[in-house]
Amino acid sequence: MDHDSVTRLRRVIGRLNRQLVASSTSEGLTPSEASVLGQVATRGPLSLAQLADLELLNPTMLSRVVGALDGSGLLRRVRNPEDLRAALVEITEEGLKVHGRVTEARNAVVSDCVEKLPARQAAALAKALPALEGLADELASGVRRGR
Repeated sequence: MDHDSVTRLRRVIGRLNRQLVASSTSEGLTPSEASVLGQVATRGPLSLAQLADLELLNPTMLSRVVGALDGSGLLRRVRNPEDLRAALVEITEEGLKVHGRVTEARNAVVSDCVEKLPARQAAALAKALPALEGLADELASGVRRGR
């Protein structure tokens, strides 16, 4: 991809992220809290190390986020059956409900916008999803490797 296209892609990803965060209902959650809740909701119980790796958060910040979600009754810490010295973070029933509402609100924002696009652009977005998912995976693994 040429330099100008890479710049455009980077800028549009940034704009999309900022607009999604600003426009979506998050049930009073911070963006980090909503993201951590989503990770645990979709992946099941996770260790703090796994969550930190997925969220690209330092352990201190992640501990604060998990503490806030635990205090709100959305997540809970449980003993890891494979390593009794470590804890896992799992979602509560209330956490699942909140995650569902956050997901629906965010999906509605995107869906409403996509419906306003010409059909060819909407189809192009759907077709580009595997490439965008691959890009997201590469970016995440590059950040984890310290790139």
